[in-house]
Amino acid sequence: MGKLTTHVLDTAHGCPAAGLRIDLWSVDAAGSKHHLKTTTTNSDGRTDTPLLADEALIVGVYELVFAVGEYFAKLDATLPDPPFLNQVPLQFGIADPQGHYHVPLLASPWAYSTYRGS
Repeated sequence: MGKLTTHVLDTAHGCPAAGLRIDLWSVDAAGSKHHLKTTTTNSDGRTDTPLLADEALIVGVYELVFAVGEYFAKLDATLPDPPFLNQVPLQFGIADPQGHYHVPLLASPWAYSTYRGS
């Protein structure tokens, strides 16, 4: 069965982003968002369980919102207020509910990147 997972790496400090809050939303055809869950990364920068798995993973558009501003504020008091990056939204589509969709985020207070991982 399919699953949706994520992994967050703190590229500013060269480590997994432990304790980073993530919100998962579904996005309907009209663009309305529906909150599915909130989770926090573990010491490895991953969630303890898949964000969605098996019958919960359906074809559609989803959005992960990573609270990078909150995360970096806890680590570095010298950041500007407001932070350059605060909430990082990543909107993506699930076309194959049997597939493994891994959405990693590499983040610093000033930049981020993502890709479809394995």
